[in-house]
Amino acid sequence: MDIPVLDWQRFASGSDVDGFVRDLGRACRETGFFLITGHGIPDDLIKDVFAKGDTFFARPMAEKSKVDIRNNPHNRGWACEGSEALDETSGQMDRKEAFNVGLDLAANDPRVLNGEPFRGVNIWPEIDGFRDTMLAYYDQIWALSRALHRAFELDLNLPQDYFAPHFTAPLATLRVLSYPAATDGTGIGAGAHTDYGSVTLLMTDGVGGLQVKPRGLDWIDAPHVPGAFVVNIGDCLMRWSNDIYVSTPHRVLPPKTARRSIAFFLDPNPDSVITALPGTGEAKYAAITGADYLRSRLDATYTPKDIT
Repeated sequence: MDIPVLDWQRFASGSDVDGFVRDLGRACRETGFFLITGHGIPDDLIKDVFAKGDTFFARPMAEKSKVDIRNNPHNRGWACEGSEALDETSGQMDRKEAFNVGLDLAANDPRVLNGEPFRGVNIWPEIDGFRDTMLAYYDQIWALSRALHRAFELDLNLPQDYFAPHFTAPLATLRVLSYPAATDGTGIGAGAHTDYGSVTLLMTDGVGGLQVKPRGLDWIDAPHVPGAFVVNIGDCLMRWSNDIYVSTPHRVLPPKTARRSIAFFLDPNPDSVITALPGTGEAKYAAITGADYLRSRLDATYTPKDIT
């Protein structure tokens, strides 16, 4: 089963909205994966995110440990190699490290002061320009992710801007990832899993390893198109769509050479109630808030301290 490549300008420019939505809807129902070109996020910004990530991951362990995610209750900071097991069945530890950035809030923000779920300040390494680069990218990819939901609305016959109120202050995470070279070919870069949120936008550096397992089929390699985002439906949107859209298992094989990627996981606002969309029939899942759903998934993934 092919993973289609879709030109976002067909939708954004208005030149082929119906055709784009039709192709998008087919991908969301069949593979749950597609690639987006023509997205408009500057190449220089993407390169800068990769470069800042490289600088951080090259730092000594003692320095990275100062921003360890295990000491942060809000899913922000550095996740060391061996701290995650995405494949909940095998329990095999992932061979990767990552750095998480969330919605940027001030320390005196009422949501932070009131201890709302996942509402905390970002923590930053002492690297010139790191914060500014990550936040600039966060804002642009967040906007693109929201725009994608306008196409989902058309495909699912929803009112215009139906999704908009659910992504005004989302539980969205920008994650810069580094996979060390596994010359022995053992282990797993990232275990087989489905993503938690509504939609994920992934930029890779071209090194292979990402595989997708469509329903009823064997693992297939995800294609690489320079400058294109790999986009996949997450469990939250599958649940929201009452299983009309599919959230597809994927994994990262241990790369023969070092591999890097930039992932953006768009989860809804913490108080958004996720229940079957209008017109999708009897609900297959119980209603749940965005915060409760994210907490349930993170608790099953991390080996460190509880995340709240």
